Amino acid sequence: MTTFDLHTAETAPEAKELIEGAQKAYGFLPNLLATMAEAPALLEGYMTLATIFDKTSLSPTERQIILMVNNRLNGCTYCMSAHTAISKAQRVPDDVIEALRDGTELADPKLEALRVFAVRINESRGWVEQSDIDVLLAAGYTQRTVFEVILGTALKVMSNYTNHIARTPLDKAFSAVEWSPAELAESTR
Repeated sequence: MTTFDLHTAETAPEAKELIEGAQKAYGFLPNLLATMAEAPALLEGYMTLATIFDKTSLSPTERQIILMVNNRLNGCTYCMSAHTAISKAQRVPDDVIEALRDGTELADPKLEALRVFAVRINESRGWVEQSDIDVLLAAGYTQRTVFEVILGTALKVMSNYTNHIARTPLDKAFSAVEWSPAELAESTR
């Protein structure tokens, strides 16, 4: 099995500015970003896309719904744990976080429509039915939302696939909310 390095600014000089920026932003260098530094273009692409995703019309809760749906469906233990911690820091309601970790229905009908649409985008690889879009729009979202869900899904492909291949070790900062594939197996919704 190939072992991938957890880089630092010293071991990945091409990514030095990005690494230092991440350390400043998070107070530590998350292992995902340390791993991505092997390919500075991937690290820059991921960090840039994450910044752009934060500029969407979606609230922090809505963005986390899209991200956590993809993490769960893609079985990414690292990202599901990290986004649980991030969601808590962004004050996403606990019942929303737990439902996303479990793959169960959200109590709020509008948020549930977004969750279901994010599931449909992931599972269909973008080949959603018109009825899927209609349900999202009827819940109060817009055509813009359709494309913002795609943006969030693309972001998660980058991180989830990196973590699958590199088997990125979970950071201590996320260990209190670790998520395991057993939770994925138990909930197939």
